[in-house]
Amino acid sequence: MAIPCVELSNKMKMPALGLGTWQAPPEKVEEVVKFAIDSGYRHFDCAYFYQNENEIGNAVKQKIKEGVVKREDLFIVTKAGEELHPKDDKGMSIPSDTDFLDTWEAMEELVDCGLVKAIGISNFNHEQIERLLNKPGLKHKPVMNQIECHPYLTQEKLIKYCKSKGIAVTAYSPLGSPNRPWAKPGEPVLLEDPKIKEIAVRHHKSPAQVLIRFLIQRDLIVIPKSDKPQRVQENMKVFDFELSKKEMDVILSFNRNWRAVPVLPAVNHKDYPFKAEY
Repeated sequence: MAIPCVELSNKMKMPALGLGTWQAPPEKVEEVVKFAIDSGYRHFDCAYFYQNENEIGNAVKQKIKEGVVKREDLFIVTKAGEELHPKDDKGMSIPSDTDFLDTWEAMEELVDCGLVKAIGISNFNHEQIERLLNKPGLKHKPVMNQIECHPYLTQEKLIKYCKSKGIAVTAYSPLGSPNRPWAKPGEPVLLEDPKIKEIAVRHHKSPAQVLIRFLIQRDLIVIPKSDKPQRVQENMKVFDFELSKKEMDVILSFNRNWRAVPVLPAVNHKDYPFKAEY
């Protein structure tokens, strides 16, 4: 079954479901990406920072060589930045003093040169987006803002704002990032939420499928990560059922503004985005 697409402001079509690759071990990710392409995935979310792009590239190259896909069939996302996060002796990020408006100009050049088809932003709050949109001489508007989003962080104000500006939204950590290395005892576990489980049983689906479907029905693009083939396949099976308005409202009511990925080492950065309300 083909995954439906969302049309971006530049008329490109982006599959509504992609495979996240953060924390996907290099020794596993190549086979997982091959399996995902065979299963019908056409959208892959990557970053140099994840340290596994070579293996993902090998998988894509292999599947193109086999004739399973053409390069133009695939929507591949990556993030700017060549260095891993440098840290000081207290474990805090050492910030760059580059203005993100200058970074944006460099990214616009990539579009003009034909090296990338579209550019977007990640973790920008609405004040930062406003500053970017009001930049003198702006040539290319961001087509996407990639943010953490799930029932414990519903992001309603930020999503409404982005949509009002023609910016699509990708939800990362849609399952609450259960394998995050900094998880502390007592923190909420989204996949174990009894009300989510109850809704899942009602639809004969897994809690993960309900969480993904919840975001799809909000017109978001979703990038769950898994390095287990069975889960990769299961996460695709979210287009054959629908949550009722009542179920959607119940899940929206779970919001507690809780972040699985608060990026605390960067909390003192001048552009740390999570101090704003949205």
